[in-house]
Amino acid sequence: MPDIELQGTCEPRFGAVREAFEANWTDHGEVGASLCVIVGGETVVDLWGGHADADGDRSWERDTIANVYSSTKGIAAAAAAMLVDRGQLDVERPVVDYWPEFGQAGKSEIKVRHLLTHEAGLAGVDEELPDGAVLEWDRMIAALEHQAPMWTPGEGMGYHAITYGWLVGEVIRRIDGRTCGEFVRDEIAGALGVDFFIGLPESEDGRTADLIAAPGAGPIGVGPQDNLAGRALGLAAPRLAGTVNSREWRAAELPAANGHGNGRSLATIYSALAQGGSDLLSSGAIEACGSTEHAAREDMVLGFLVRRSLGFILSTPGDRYEWGPNPRTFGHSGAGGSIGFADPDAEIGFGYVMNQMSAGLGADPRWKPMIDAVYGSL
Repeated sequence: MPDIELQGTCEPRFGAVREAFEANWTDHGEVGASLCVIVGGETVVDLWGGHADADGDRSWERDTIANVYSSTKGIAAAAAAMLVDRGQLDVERPVVDYWPEFGQAGKSEIKVRHLLTHEAGLAGVDEELPDGAVLEWDRMIAALEHQAPMWTPGEGMGYHAITYGWLVGEVIRRIDGRTCGEFVRDEIAGALGVDFFIGLPESEDGRTADLIAAPGAGPIGVGPQDNLAGRALGLAAPRLAGTVNSREWRAAELPAANGHGNGRSLATIYSALAQGGSDLLSSGAIEACGSTEHAAREDMVLGFLVRRSLGFILSTPGDRYEWGPNPRTFGHSGAGGSIGFADPDAEIGFGYVMNQMSAGLGADPRWKPMIDAVYGSL
């Protein structure tokens, strides 16, 4: 068994989930992590353990949080869904109805729907950006206003790895007046009493785990930019002194990439989204979150099949995004391994956050044993 001591609680019938989580330290080089599972509104697993840094000087505590990369997108999608539910946002309307300056460079017909489903053709930015520009909201909004689509919007789907956050976040800001991070703080994290931040206050640095790059990987967030995938994913590089563990990165608002939370916060949010008529969304709105916007299609950036709804990845039984047996399960994962999802059929909210990143994109080898154990314990 691993030389760690897990903390937290686990109902006896979910003992296999605890075992699968614990095995991550021996089987996958886990350093520090948290896992939470909520079923029917009841927390059945809430575990954490390991260390919050590579040197093992800081223990992973109950309130430890970490950067969850693209798992942030699911929380931003929930914010957009709340505006739809309130009648303030219509995804069939052109983006320019909410954000007039967006219509430059041939983008006047792009619908809000295209932003949420990664079909807008705005996966990257061609403009040469100065160092640190990706941490400046207004700078990136201006760049996207001037950007022409890289493909015909609606006729192709390619992961808007970083631009998704500015695009969806700016629509939220234009409608509500608050930034996406402020909206999430007030209407989601605050409403549910959980720790989730898009734009991390300096006061929280002491309990924030350091992300650890995958073995053999270069600096976190730095990648090639000589093709479509590179142009989309390469924007993750902060291009400033330091890494995603820097104060500058944590303080910025990137609703596609720099949310900070833990397993409990993701599971709690997704538990609310898994139950009809929750505190966040009406039953009809939750139904839409798990409804297929398009069947599995090859993502031009990622290079593999993905099913998506409005802002969420949909579980695909038998494929890399197999999150249990129910095809209405929706959520989002993040680079390196974090994941949160809601299963409306089983009323499950699932959240897993770690600091040791794994290599590659798509499925993480740590997911399946934990998820299979959850469903096997029901």
